[in-house]
Amino acid sequence: MADDDANILALCDLVRQTAFEIHTYLRHGHLEKVYENALAHRLRKLGLEVNQQHPLKVYDEDGTVLGEYFVDLFVDNKLLVELKAARAIADEHVAQALGYLRSARMRHAMLINFGSPKIGIKKLILD
Repeated sequence: MADDDANILALCDLVRQTAFEIHTYLRHGHLEKVYENALAHRLRKLGLEVNQQHPLKVYDEDGTVLGEYFVDLFVDNKLLVELKAARAIADEHVAQALGYLRSARMRHAMLINFGSPKIGIKKLILD
């Protein structure tokens, strides 16, 4: 396994564990913004660079900017984290996160749902 792959997997493990700890403490029932702030706060306390509501441009094939998305968290300039406070992770949530990856021309994202009694976490890789 390449060093970059090992680093991103370690980062994902850290984000996953931190999200689990937040869910254990806050439980479900809060607005998505509360979980976003909590995860950003705790990851920053661990020394990670975290940008909230990070803008991602969407390009046409000729390079024309078509629009802009805002991903919930951009961690250490290499991991997109999209958060939900829904009953369950739905197909459209996965499609949204994959769209963000394509737009950003990146490979790794995490989709985390805090909205149910059991936290839901998906790791997404775009090849």
